[in-house]
Amino acid sequence: MNRRKPELQSIDVSAWPTVAFTELDDVVRRTFETRQQAVLRYTAGESIKAIEQSTGINRRQLYRWLERAQTPHPDGRPFGFRALIRYVRIEEYVRVRDVRVRGEHGSRGTAGALMQLFERYPTLTGWLLLQLKQRRVLLEQIHTDGHLRTRLRGLQSLHDEFLRQCRSVGLTAADYPFNTADHAIRSLSRRLRAEMLRSFGTAARSAGASHLKGLPRLDDAGTPAAARPYQVVEFDGHRLDIRLKVVVRDPLGFAHEFEMERVWLLVIIDVCTRAVIGYHIALAREYSRYDVVKTIENALEPHRPRIFTIPGLAYGPQDGFPSGRLPELAYVTWEWMKLDNGKANLANEALTALCEFVGCVADAGPKYSPDERPYIERFFGTIASRLSSRLPGYTGSHPRDLRRALADPKGDLRLYVSLDELAELVEYAISSYNGTPHRGLNNATPLEAMEYFVRGKQTLLAWLAEQHRRTLCLMQSARRCRVRAYLEQGVRPHINLHGVRYTNRVLATSTHLIGQYLLIYMNADDLRSVRAFLADGTELGVLEAQGAWRVVPHNLKLRQEIRKHVGKRRRHADVDINPIEAYVQQKFTQAKKTRKAATELAHAICLLASAPTVRTPVGPTRPAETETAVTPGAAPTTDAQAATVVELAPRTSVRPRKLSIGTGQVF
Repeated sequence: MNRRKPELQSIDVSAWPTVAFTELDDVVRRTFETRQQAVLRYTAGESIKAIEQSTGINRRQLYRWLERAQTPHPDGRPFGFRALIRYVRIEEYVRVRDVRVRGEHGSRGTAGALMQLFERYPTLTGWLLLQLKQRRVLLEQIHTDGHLRTRLRGLQSLHDEFLRQCRSVGLTAADYPFNTADHAIRSLSRRLRAEMLRSFGTAARSAGASHLKGLPRLDDAGTPAAARPYQVVEFDGHRLDIRLKVVVRDPLGFAHEFEMERVWLLVIIDVCTRAVIGYHIALAREYSRYDVVKTIENALEPHRPRIFTIPGLAYGPQDGFPSGRLPELAYVTWEWMKLDNGKANLANEALTALCEFVGCVADAGPKYSPDERPYIERFFGTIASRLSSRLPGYTGSHPRDLRRALADPKGDLRLYVSLDELAELVEYAISSYNGTPHRGLNNATPLEAMEYFVRGKQTLLAWLAEQHRRTLCLMQSARRCRVRAYLEQGVRPHINLHGVRYTNRVLATSTHLIGQYLLIYMNADDLRSVRAFLADGTELGVLEAQGAWRVVPHNLKLRQEIRKHVGKRRRHADVDINPIEAYVQQKFTQAKKTRKAATELAHAICLLASAPTVRTPVGPTRPAETETAVTPGAAPTTDAQAATVVELAPRTSVRPRKLSIGTGQVF
């Protein structure tokens, strides 16, 4: 007959924490080994009687040790074999009797009295936890050799408030803690330390830490180790620590310089070879999901070399980008991407581009854990040390950084770096980084490591499908737009997207599509045209914007700002005014006052600089009318080389003339 207890029938001692018993004292060691042998023989199925005869241990003690071993430890695991060590406590001391003060000053016989007080008055426990949450008392660590020593700041004021709380619950001078010499201030201090040190997160926050780091991730939940190129990449954004300017020319030819906000550098780096495969500069206070998608596009497309205008800048013989040096790396996709929990990174458009279009796994690590992406964080440190800190206007890593004071231009905008100069410097810095020997690669350059894996070991790669290369816009989420037309007015079918009409010759002649919805994919950096698909996925073609929006390149943010500006001036604006010109003129005026307006002006200038050289008239013009001339690639000045220069000229207000257009007979 099996007389074993049911709850002790199946015990898995393989998961129990062990004990290094060889380092214990002889007496403690022999006692532990005897208890361990009894437990192991019991779990192996040996009878209780045989265990008692061979070890001399009573079965009641054996059952007690088994129950103690299965008790949860504060570290989350069972006590295991640790509960078999002599004199080890598995529970805290609980006082049963009332406090009876001994001694003349009332300082003896109060062990466990404070815990008993908190058990009898739960309101005091809630009050104490609230004080810890509000950080009314702080934990200060004293660094000593091999020991954790701490002290509390603000203990005296908290103790005074604790005594007031005790009086509020009805305690008198004859009750604990008022009947002791120190009024339980030492017991309160020990309780506060115990609550703060209960977990590392609580202790760190009590000591003033804003976030935690250094917790290792589980192997099955993390990204696999990168053993080949494009297996794991890291993505992040870094706000460049440098003050910038934008240069604009007025109609008389004078250059105007305005300080703008700092910009973001978004980078994708390969973990195996440490090579930067794509980057993007975002001109905004915070980068958006469109900037994330644009960075992914730049990493997929073959890199186009830049023509440097700054004297002394040129690509070295070992510099460049992987897709530029190795043509077969164009449109290569990756398997894993590690990124942080930024809202722009986890937006639907960004996750759709990664998971569905590229076909990779997006691994968003824990919050405030830059150590989860060590390679790209180290790369940004390299950019800060080799580029940002060597330029005038460096803001430093913190407000008291000495380099910030040394690089301060003292308000002289002529010493500031212009936006186009920064773009060339970033291109040169990243290409040089890819061609510089890396210590983590045994002094090989990232490009050499990439070539060794791709051409030397002939590592298998995955390329983006051919049809997807021509439709990178599909990485954006589709918008559903209804086809509209007005038969009585003769207005052909079109769609409205962000306040602008779009159509093409196919849609304009497709009467059967009126009232139906189209799937619209847009390029957030150039809204002059969008790609349209029918509801069943059939491609309809490219739809072009109507009016001035078809001529000048612009992005979504610029259009939204222009529409907002036009809406404010609608009552006083002329009918034939160009909204883009009015927006640029307004930002030109406001750039003298705010850096935000200067940043928006620089953003508009970058888009206007890519406008076509042959301008299509938007509406009827007259010889006496002066148009705004956009001169991309104008000769740079000596103070701001390679800066985009835009000439702003006034327009003459003209009363619109009503046109009479016949209906005709051809549809």
